Amino acid sequence: MKSFRNSRPVHTAAYAAILAATLALGYAGGAAAQQTEASGTVGGSTTDNTSAGNTNGGGMPQVQQQGDVSFVSGGVGLDESKALQSAQHDWPLSLRFTGRAGEFLADVRVQITDSHGASVLDTTSRGPYMLVKVRPGRYNVHVSHAGVDKTSAVTVGSNGSARASFIW
Repeated sequence: MKSFRNSRPVHTAAYAAILAATLALGYAGGAAAQQTEASGTVGGSTTDNTSAGNTNGGGMPQVQQQGDVSFVSGGVGLDESKALQSAQHDWPLSLRFTGRAGEFLADVRVQITDSHGASVLDTTSRGPYMLVKVRPGRYNVHVSHAGVDKTSAVTVGSNGSARASFIW
């Protein structure tokens, strides 16, 4: 057996305590993951709208559902921003919210109505990008940020994507 000069003695009690704490945390995390899987929820609870661990992967935030409309919003972090920009072509309607200097905005109130004035979506954006799956047709997008309201009419075609940018 080799011995080394100037080496510190091994504190087995300290290592044992660290190992025990690590194992305990690992078991607790595994139990939480099993509970999540058992409930049928992937990526946290159904109120978890972050990109962490969701089924979309690649930094995409959780897809939300409101009636017949699916939507996703976010893009504050670089990974989410890039993922949402890359996914725009897969979504019929793409919205972007920025300030006059190009800064990204979040917490934008978004209300979409169809050509008959019926509400299609009523939510708040979690970041500068919102992607929405709606049927082809004409829509009015009403947005509000910091007390300033804006409206844009958009037409979603059967084979293309409509885009609207809002600048405050």
